[in-house]
Amino acid sequence: MPSLKDLRNRIASVKATQKITKAMQMVAAAKLRRAQTAAEAARPYASKMETVLANLGAGISGADAPKLLAGTGSDQVHLLVVCTAERGLCGAFNSSIARLAREHISKLQQAGKTVKILCVGRKGYDILKRQYEKLILDVVDLRSVKQIGYANADEIAKRVMAMFEAGEFDVATLFYSQFKSVIAQIPTAQRIIPAEIPEGAGAAASYEYEPDEGAILASLLPRNLSVQVFRALLENAASEQGARMSAMDNATRNAGDMIKKQTQKYNRTRQAMITKELIEIISGAEAL
Repeated sequence: MPSLKDLRNRIASVKATQKITKAMQMVAAAKLRRAQTAAEAARPYASKMETVLANLGAGISGADAPKLLAGTGSDQVHLLVVCTAERGLCGAFNSSIARLAREHISKLQQAGKTVKILCVGRKGYDILKRQYEKLILDVVDLRSVKQIGYANADEIAKRVMAMFEAGEFDVATLFYSQFKSVIAQIPTAQRIIPAEIPEGAGAAASYEYEPDEGAILASLLPRNLSVQVFRALLENAASEQGARMSAMDNATRNAGDMIKKQTQKYNRTRQAMITKELIEIISGAEAL
């Protein structure tokens, strides 16, 4: 049975932890507002970019289509760009993205495909290296970046583009978490090479382009790659703060419940000790 001092120390420790989780919840709430605004602002641009690509792609035959749109003609080697957070304490945010990536890797390996992984964020690397360390090419560390910008996404996209031009893979898939709300983040897998165009997106449109579609696509497809990566990073940033806010709120509530239980235990123990001492005093008085 713990002593009163042990119980007091335990209560004080939980209260200190509760203050930390409460502070982290408030910080996450402040960061979430800015991250959510940025993610929502990027969605229309990325969506319109896909529509423009669909309209351009509709006017090009398969033989004349750029490799970024048509692919290499093979799907033997797959590159998985797994975007996660640099830090933890955000619930199941990182593990849910890694779980989706593991499921995708398992399906590809069962089909006899070659898999390569590029991790964006240390947490995804820490999770995936336990099982797929030999498949991981490198880790993009963004811990020093206070606010995600287009330049960060463009650097990642250029690296993926260089690997594709060198013939290191045939298909690239981007993994991230789409932000819905504080309590809802959806792990998403999006094919970025060859560009994933919604079926029928350009069927209803008919345009004449100057220069021709091929020249425009040659310039637009690399930019679309950067835009999609940038969108994924912004969605991840909002999802991370939403998940952390929810996780820290739950931790604060759990700490409150633990403090309540420990306080009740402390009071019962203290009352039992007082009662025991009174009985000893009374018994001693009666003996006299």
